[in-house]
Amino acid sequence: MHTLDEAAALAPERALVTSGSTSRALILVGALVLVLFGVVLSLALGVREVAIGESWRALTDPVAGNVDHAVIRGQRVPRTIIALLAGTALGLAGVLAQGITRNPLADPGLLGLNAGAALGIVVAATAFGVISPVGAVWFAFLGAAIAAITVFAIGHGRPVQLALAGATLTALLTPISNLVLFRDIDAFNSLRFWAVGALNGRDLAAVEVLWPFIAAGAAIGLFSAHRLNGLALGDDVAAALGQSVGTTRAIAGLAIICLAGTATALAGPIALVGLAVPHAARRLVGTDYRWIVPLCALLGPVMLLTADIIGRLVKADELEAGVVAALIGAPVLIAVARGRRVAGL
Repeated sequence: MHTLDEAAALAPERALVTSGSTSRALILVGALVLVLFGVVLSLALGVREVAIGESWRALTDPVAGNVDHAVIRGQRVPRTIIALLAGTALGLAGVLAQGITRNPLADPGLLGLNAGAALGIVVAATAFGVISPVGAVWFAFLGAAIAAITVFAIGHGRPVQLALAGATLTALLTPISNLVLFRDIDAFNSLRFWAVGALNGRDLAAVEVLWPFIAAGAAIGLFSAHRLNGLALGDDVAAALGQSVGTTRAIAGLAIICLAGTATALAGPIALVGLAVPHAARRLVGTDYRWIVPLCALLGPVMLLTADIIGRLVKADELEAGVVAALIGAPVLIAVARGRRVAGL
């Protein structure tokens, strides 16, 4: 038990911890509000602008023959849900990749996982005629897993080597995917928008089948959050604290493959969301992965919804979300590359 003097000395420290937890909780609530606000704007804004009240009526009391209601229910609801799922998956995959590699430049795109998953889907379409996300997701998992094994085998777990291996693999697999796809006109016509990262052209049938994969990956990621704090201290320190470093990396790696593969099957190889979101989260809540991981699960959808809304508004025929997300994430990559060592990695 603490003496009265010890208790008095510890009181300010406890107050700071409580204050910090409260502010972080408020940031999580704020991020959730941003997600809800993004959903509202995603349903209302686009080439055809629909009032927010009319959007709500389209969801709760649709009228047959009403064009606005048909647009909302048939096009914007599916792409909004896909943005939520894919954004969550990419945000979590990015923070898990950075956590297990202790590399601030790690994300599924830069480590080659998205390129591997994309090649798997292209092979599924051209060799087996599988173009639906439901069937192609298994090829995406296989491609992402092979890419992950290759990158880690080459990089030996060292941050710089992992980044170089991932960039090299992406540079190799991307033109191969394009070459294979361009040689099959039918597959190219089916996947040409998906190939640049698109949220449209998918229906809720794919979402109904694929959301459990993202839910499973998210659950594993949240479960692994406290273990990533140990890895951030270094493998030797984590092992000294009783943590199995190999098991932690294996579990988180499975979650990354599941999340990146499903997101790629749903929305295409969208780059830089998994890079930008974790850095934004660290700026807001510090270096504790128990806060970073859930915040990334919220900021990912915010970024992807924002990219999709901007893409709808800047061009009459729409600009794909993957292109806009890359434009948003590129400045973050440049800032990280020019900045100092990131805390917590």
